[in-house]
Amino acid sequence: MDWTSLVGAMFFVTLLLAVIFGLVIKRKTENRLHDQNAEKSTLAADKSAHGKPADV
Repeated sequence: MDWTSLVGAMFFVTLLLAVIFGLVIKRKTENRLHDQNAEKSTLAADKSAHGKPADV
């Protein structure tokens, strides 16, 4: 196996993992957005900024 094939394979595997990670995080964010019982962010106008962050 040539080193260029190895670098190309590593590139595509890394790209695939980044896309999968992005899709999983996107789905998690969209589910949280549509959840009526989700805790509000500390950046929300109607929540104290001194409280516990929502995702911790």
